[in-house]
Amino acid sequence: MKHRITALAALAVVGTAACAPADTPATPAADAVSEAAQQSTSGAPTAGQPAADVLATLPVKGRAVKTGYDRDEFGATWADVDRNGCDTRNDVLARDLTQEQFRPGTQDCVVVSGTLVDPYTAQTIAFEKGDGSSVDIDHVVALSNGWQTGAFGWDETRRTAFANDPLNLLAVDYAANRQKGDGDAATWLPAHRGYRCAYVARQVAVKATYGLWVTQAEHDAIARVLDTCPGEPVPTSTAPVPVDVPAGTSTAVEPFANCDAARSAGAAPLHRGDPGWSDRMDGDGDGTACE
Repeated sequence: MKHRITALAALAVVGTAACAPADTPATPAADAVSEAAQQSTSGAPTAGQPAADVLATLPVKGRAVKTGYDRDEFGATWADVDRNGCDTRNDVLARDLTQEQFRPGTQDCVVVSGTLVDPYTAQTIAFEKGDGSSVDIDHVVALSNGWQTGAFGWDETRRTAFANDPLNLLAVDYAANRQKGDGDAATWLPAHRGYRCAYVARQVAVKATYGLWVTQAEHDAIARVLDTCPGEPVPTSTAPVPVDVPAGTSTAVEPFANCDAARSAGAAPLHRGDPGWSDRMDGDGDGTACE
């Protein structure tokens, strides 16, 4: 069972967090984050837009100073702000892993094992909860990069919405994520060249959605990658969904019936983790479907 991915709190570390009841009453903080997410994503790119076209709309400026940056400025780590009963790390693991197994008694929340086809290295990784060094949750646009390209001027609820957005979150190889650090496209790209177009398109989508800018070096690095894949579309976020979701109600994005349906929706090619993804459409198991 794949959990919906909504406006969640996240940090690219490996950790353990408890599940909260799905019917936990709404809190002002959760409602504020949901509202901030809705405001932030109101100007998001539309499905199927070429990433190169969206890149052309991003402001190009110098990087702001990092003064004042702290992870705490982006809200609580692993909070269940969408109140679906699961913390961020488990939501993303449930979305991105296959053959996932859940801890009994957690309502299919706590992921204890599964298999990740890592988009950054193309390696297949066996995940076991508690191993501490196999799978990370990466912010595709690093939080410190976001801070230095506009987020320093936001309030905490907007920064929390940014940190929580599934559009900006991927389960990836632990070592690759640590190698990336807070680098942008000018300083780090995935070793798996077949994923680079999707990777920079996702960065473009995140920056356009939240009104962040790019540096000249970052812009040029992204443009060079996109030159190799004309028409590469931006992915779209599944966040936000309404905060008040009745228990047992699924708001997950359903997989496309087939590649024809994905193409008709302007979503092809699909990459593992994109809304509408289904493993059955990825015949060669390379993490890209309907290419």
